[in-house]
Amino acid sequence: MEGKIDMAARRQVTNKLRNQYRKASKADKGKILDRVVETTGMGRSTARRMLRGPALPDPAEQVDGRTLRTRRFSDDARTLLEHVWALMGMPCGKYLVVMVDLWLPLLAEAGDLDTPFATDETTAELKAMSAATVDWYLKPARDRMRIKGISTTTPAPLLRNSIAIRTCTDEAPDTPGVIEADTVAHCGPTLIGEFARTLTMTDIVTGWTENCSIRNNASKWILHGIEQLQDWFPFAMTTFDSDCGSEFINHEVAGWLQDRDIAQTRSRPYQKNDQAHVESKNNHVVRKHAFYWRYDTADELELLDRLWRLVSLRLNFFTPTKKAVGYTAGADGRRKRIYDKPATPWQRLQDSGTLDAQQLSRVSARIDGINPADLTRQINAIQMQLLDLARDKTEALAAARHMDLEALQPSINRLAQAK
Repeated sequence: MEGKIDMAARRQVTNKLRNQYRKASKADKGKILDRVVETTGMGRSTARRMLRGPALPDPAEQVDGRTLRTRRFSDDARTLLEHVWALMGMPCGKYLVVMVDLWLPLLAEAGDLDTPFATDETTAELKAMSAATVDWYLKPARDRMRIKGISTTTPAPLLRNSIAIRTCTDEAPDTPGVIEADTVAHCGPTLIGEFARTLTMTDIVTGWTENCSIRNNASKWILHGIEQLQDWFPFAMTTFDSDCGSEFINHEVAGWLQDRDIAQTRSRPYQKNDQAHVESKNNHVVRKHAFYWRYDTADELELLDRLWRLVSLRLNFFTPTKKAVGYTAGADGRRKRIYDKPATPWQRLQDSGTLDAQQLSRVSARIDGINPADLTRQINAIQMQLLDLARDKTEALAAARHMDLEALQPSINRLAQAK
C-alpha cells in the first residue's frame, strides 16, 4: 500500500483528522488509524506519528517545497514605495526609511500622493517597512542601472612632495571647513579629445557637498570651479584636500590656496580610503545623476551646471546620510564600524554651532517654498535632455572602439604567436 498517494495528499488527510483523532476513545483511534493507513498507504507507525504531531503546513500554501508566508505588504504598498522612492531620488533602504517622515507630508501637501494606491492603509504599510524590506522590493529596479567609468588621474611628482599628506587614520576634524575634492571625467568610452569634468567638493564633518562641471582639467577651469563652489558652501573652507592628480597638484592651485590662507593636503597615491568621503560621492552623486555618457559640448555643460544646483538642494537639505563615528568589536572579535543616526547635511550643520542665527536664516532661505518632489522632477527633466544629447554619440564611440579592437585582433594574434 506504501506510495498509494503522494505526500501532499497524505498531509491533507492527517491535518483533517488530527483533532478528531486526539479527542477519540482508544477504540475509535484504532479505527481512524486503520482508515488513514488504508487511504494513504503509510505505515501504521508513520500515520500515528503524523496524527499525534504538530500540524504541518498546508501543501496548498507551498511552492516547490517552500512555505508561502502571508504577505505583510500589499501590491499597492509596493507601488507606493516605488513611486515615493523615485521622487526621493532613489535612495537606499536605510536612508529611505528615515526620509519617509520628512518627505511624505511635503509630498501630500504638494499633491504628489493623489493617486489611487496612496491610501491611508498603504501609507501606514510604507512606514512599517524595514530598510531590508525596502531594498528587497527595489532590487529589480536598481539592477538595471550598472556601468563603469574611466579614471583620468595622472600623478604630479614634482610639487606633491612639498604638500602635507592626510590619511584615513588621522584624527577626524570636529568643525566644518575641511573639504575633500575630486573630479569625474564625462568621457564616455574613450579619453580621446576634450570632454567635460565634474568637480566635487564635500565637507568631512557635515557631508555638505557641492558640484560644478568644467570644460576640462586645465588649472584655469579647476580654479574657476573651486572659487564657484567655495561661494556655495555656507561656511569658510579651512583645508583643501585632494588626490595626487596634476589638476590639483600644480603651482596655480597651490598659489590660490596660499593667498587665501587655506591649508592644502593630499592623499597617498593609490589609497582611495584617504579620500573616502569624496570618492563615495563620485558614484552616488555624480554617476547617479549624470550617468556614464560623454559630454563635450557647451549645451551639455550648461545642462550639467543646472543639474548640480538642483542636486545640491535635494542632497544637502532633504537627503540624510550616515557618518562613521567609531569602531566596535563583533562577536567574532573583528572590528565593525559604528554609524550615527542618519541626518541631512543641513541638520548636521545646524547641530555643529558653526553659524550664527543670521547665517542660519540666510541658508534656510534657500529652500523656502521648495517642494522636494519638484526638485526630483526638474532633475529628471534635465537628465532626459542630457540623454537625448549624449546617448547616440556615446554609443557610436563605443561601437567604433569595438570595431577598432576587432580590426587590430589579427595583429595581436600574430604578435602572440611570434612570442
